Amino acid sequence: MTCWETINAYALRSIGIGERLLPRDDFTLCQQFTLIGSGMIWNLYYGVLAIGIGFFFASALAVAKGSTNRWLRKPAEWFIFVFRGSPLFIQFFFAYFLFLSLKQAGIMPWLTAAQAGALIVLILNTSAYSAEIFYGALRAVPKGDVEAADAYGLSGWPRFKRIIWPTMLRLAWPAYTNEAIFLFHATALVSFSGFPTWGQRGDALYYASYFADKTFNPFVPYPILAFYFILLTLTVITIFGRVNKRLNRHLPQERRQKMRLRMNLIR
Repeated sequence: MTCWETINAYALRSIGIGERLLPRDDFTLCQQFTLIGSGMIWNLYYGVLAIGIGFFFASALAVAKGSTNRWLRKPAEWFIFVFRGSPLFIQFFFAYFLFLSLKQAGIMPWLTAAQAGALIVLILNTSAYSAEIFYGALRAVPKGDVEAADAYGLSGWPRFKRIIWPTMLRLAWPAYTNEAIFLFHATALVSFSGFPTWGQRGDALYYASYFADKTFNPFVPYPILAFYFILLTLTVITIFGRVNKRLNRHLPQERRQKMRLRMNLIR
């Protein structure tokens, strides 16, 4: 099988399109690049949806945590504390057994599938971390901006929408970019979470582990996996960097927020 035939056969295998059987012997670099790249479709699925949904949930949590109403503030504080205080893998573990119990009771059986259950866990986890970032930015909004809005007669929702929320995003965006990068990296944990993927096709780490087990050589598939995640990270940096420039476009050059990427060594 040529490399082009391999790509045609396996490029979309992770979503159930193409060759059903995995190669058993004579593994080539093309097969490994193609199948691990195919698995990245699931990592993109988890990451993009978790960021897209979690962004709005995190914004609501940040506002609730900053509220003077204790019935809004306390639940938000505890939610953020629990999901930031426990490891992501443990959250996957408990969520899977909770969803499995619901399935056995005949309630929402689809939650045990990775594309639903694992996605929910990622959304909740990134919402907690992002909410803390947004809350810190919310507290850092200059009082002068709020006072100027009051002077123009803006209050309530119009003031929040036009003044507070855009300023909060501008201040939080560099740190939020790091959270987005880490979230995409965290999608690799889904393989070990216990959640079965649709059709048992697997994500990128699943295929990398398959080749490492079959060839007894982890120094080929895992660097390939790292290569794909580096490309993904560069893509996230590029997209979020453009958003950062737009958020700061009204400021003088010397006052614009710089993007600083920091390693998340401990989660």
